[in-house]
Amino acid sequence: MFTAQNISNNKYSGYNDQDLVRLYRKENDQLAFSELFNRHQSKIYSYIFSMVLNEEVANDIFQDTFTKVITKMDDTYNEQGKWIAWVMRIAHNATIDHIRKRKRFVDVNNTKDDSDTDFYDRLEDETSPDAQETLEFGEAKSSLMKHIGSLPVEQREVVMLRHYYEMSFKEIAELTNVSINTALGRMRYALINLRKMFDKENGKEYSYAKRR
Repeated sequence: MFTAQNISNNKYSGYNDQDLVRLYRKENDQLAFSELFNRHQSKIYSYIFSMVLNEEVANDIFQDTFTKVITKMDDTYNEQGKWIAWVMRIAHNATIDHIRKRKRFVDVNNTKDDSDTDFYDRLEDETSPDAQETLEFGEAKSSLMKHIGSLPVEQREVVMLRHYYEMSFKEIAELTNVSINTALGRMRYALINLRKMFDKENGKEYSYAKRR
């Protein structure tokens, strides 16, 4: 896995991301970048791994992501935005490029389900579908990750971005280049499918909406 200087520096531990970015860009402060890297590397790697389900491939994409981050920070990053959102966009693009090359990507960007449009139009951006509120995420982490890995790529992606990176549906929609309604729809069906998997694992049989 790509590594940065893993040096404890209490002075930087309380700095926000934007301050660390400025220190790195203006003063080439490697400790500032190390703090950024160490702060976010676990979640970024977890997102990549959850999408490709292969440790070696995930390591390669992770390294490629941070190589691009380092080389592009001076000319393509806009400090008015969130640094981590920018990094996630790079990680997302690198991951999807790999999946497309492996011919495992299903493009559903143009998929429209008219029956759901009115329902999602009534939801606020930060409001999750009802299914999300009923899902118990206190299940064993290993089982949860196994089931998330069984979801279709587009559903798996929105679950990881929402629950593990706490991105808003607006941010997810922008990152994945779909409408907010589509992002919400993917989350709703992902949660229905996850509940179905957990109930099957526990020997329960229920009737669920058709898997999207």
